Amino acid sequence: MTLHIGMLTFPNLTQLDLTGPFEILVRIPDAKVHLLWKTLEPVASDAGFVLQPTATLENAPPLDVVFVPGGAGQIPLMEDEAVLSFLQRTAARARYVTAVCTGSLLLGAAGLLEGYRATTHWAYHELLAKCGATPVRERVVVDRNRVTGGGVTSGIDFALRLAAELGGDELSRSIQLMVEYDPEPPYHSGTPVNAEARLVERARAQLEPFRAKREAILDARLRRA
Repeated sequence: MTLHIGMLTFPNLTQLDLTGPFEILVRIPDAKVHLLWKTLEPVASDAGFVLQPTATLENAPPLDVVFVPGGAGQIPLMEDEAVLSFLQRTAARARYVTAVCTGSLLLGAAGLLEGYRATTHWAYHELLAKCGATPVRERVVVDRNRVTGGGVTSGIDFALRLAAELGGDELSRSIQLMVEYDPEPPYHSGTPVNAEARLVERARAQLEPFRAKREAILDARLRRA
């Protein structure tokens, strides 16, 4: 039986949020991965990487897994009723509802993380509480059928964890071997815990405008609730 995985593909997403998990999930036996957007027109990532949707939100098949990446393009979608409604409808019947990076905040804006443990990119972590979620500082968090990953590169870890949930540890380990995922980063500065304070401060300053926009949208949502 085909396992249908739908990956939201929107303008100005962070491409590695999507393509990292895609490279893992597409290797699950009998999996069919759909890149979903409002139209079938190509969309460009926040770095200009062009992606081709394969199905629209309206004609997507029933999904076993729905996945949301992050990126600056996620911000306007937090107020996009067409996208939020799609996620709500899909989540009601999907086996797994998932996200990486700030995609978690889009799930949160749709009301899909309330009462769940979840994670997101470190710079936006505290915003999960405004979605009714319990923020957890882990690279991948599984709570019942919600699976969320931290920022960008954690998407590969996320996808391997999800592959294990879907097909078992042996399958996930086999995929990890096939893609030779055995990282040895040249520096240990990938989290605020390990990075020098000056690097953390600089990164926070660069990301603050995006954090503020997301917080304002979530605060408005809370006022309407």
